[in-house]
Amino acid sequence: MSIQIYGIPNCGTCKKAFQWLKDNAVTYEFINTKEQPPTRETIHNWVDSLGFQPMRNTSGQSYRALGDDKKEWTSEKWVEAFARDAMLLKRPLFVKDGTYPLNNSG
Repeated sequence: MSIQIYGIPNCGTCKKAFQWLKDNAVTYEFINTKEQPPTRETIHNWVDSLGFQPMRNTSGQSYRALGDDKKEWTSEKWVEAFARDAMLLKRPLFVKDGTYPLNNSG
């Protein structure tokens, strides 16, 4: 089983995830979304799998900077926004075997 974690290194939640994985001897690959943002196609697949709502980083500055009309955005509009600014993606985002994200909310 291959696990990829998308996020940024200085994210507190990512750091907690890294520690848990280390403590439990889980091997993973970290992808820094600031340096290697996911492709639009990858994001589209994630949104198809999870929907856009659990993928939104609603506590970040990028999200707050969006207009109020974001409440009315379609999935496709969110895919475009995530592709333009990876900071809009909730972190960390776990992907198993390169096929789908694991819901990290809750």
